[in-house]
Amino acid sequence: MAAETIVIAGGGTGGHLYPGISIAEELAARRRGVEIVFAGAGTKLERDILEPHGFRLVAIKSGGIVGKSLAGRMRGIGRAMAGFAQSIRTLMRLRPKVVIGVGGYASGPMVMAAVMLRLPALIHEQNYYPGLTNRLLAPWVRRVAVSFEETRHYFGGRGEPTGNPIRAAFRGARRKARGDTFNILVFGGSQGAKAINGAVVDALPHLRAHRLGLRFWHGTGARDHERLSAAYSGHGFEANVVPYITNIREAYEWADLVIARAGASSVSEIAACGKASILVPLPTSAHDHQRYNARKLEEAGAALLMEESSLAGEELAKTILRLREDPGRVVAMERSAASLARPDAAARIVDMVEEMLA
Repeated sequence: MAAETIVIAGGGTGGHLYPGISIAEELAARRRGVEIVFAGAGTKLERDILEPHGFRLVAIKSGGIVGKSLAGRMRGIGRAMAGFAQSIRTLMRLRPKVVIGVGGYASGPMVMAAVMLRLPALIHEQNYYPGLTNRLLAPWVRRVAVSFEETRHYFGGRGEPTGNPIRAAFRGARRKARGDTFNILVFGGSQGAKAINGAVVDALPHLRAHRLGLRFWHGTGARDHERLSAAYSGHGFEANVVPYITNIREAYEWADLVIARAGASSVSEIAACGKASILVPLPTSAHDHQRYNARKLEEAGAALLMEESSLAGEELAKTILRLREDPGRVVAMERSAASLARPDAAARIVDMVEEMLA
């Protein structure tokens, strides 16, 4: 039997899970024999992401209320209440030494259950603007970690700036040497992004005259894979078009420019790899947090922010070509992105956990 158990609560998307995995890897490296259990929504995506790492997953009922209809909010509250009762039972069975909340619907019921059972609890806020769950939990947990110094304002000055943990695979990512082609990495998160995919399809005719000098690596999501493959092929582009990018570090190292959403994990990875980017915030993200994330990089000179509402193929094509023709600007954006990186974020959070366990 493991000497101790630690629960990491959150998930639902890769953006929430990957920081949790980074924290788990750091904990496992430091605390011999520790058993790390993830508490999430129990989705296939969560299982697929966690399985190669060997971490156990327990499913907790949960649901969102932000941006929902009245009926949707009522269903979300009902699921959260059921998830809270389920979390109490799970924690009483596991008897963990500490519970760490990393965001996502399952984080709320599990961390609140930990508070009720007087278990040490820590939350980490990935985004510049914190979500409702973490704003409600912050007064009750022992420690609060934040990715951005400015986020402390939303917690009444509470919170320890750590950065956002990134996967171990990104540590030591190599800088790309300039080549004859301008390489563009496009992705929209674990599910893809229909708006970004559509804008790229519309941009291809405007880029066709430059196709010999451009290369694409595009993670489309499963539903758009066929359409995007046909579009690149039909316009004569050399492109690696896949439903999901599994070797993401290699993709970042290959790229001169990244086009992506502005989720917390994406902007942290872009900074860690020192990449110039065009960021398209998801307009339906809770409390518009992706726009806050993107604006932080834009203000630092590391990224260009393009709103989905005005994302048009011709304008995207012009922006790509302007950057391709101005390598000095791309280098400046890369340096600015790298200056925002916090590669020791997981270590800082685990330092906090160990202080709680001492």
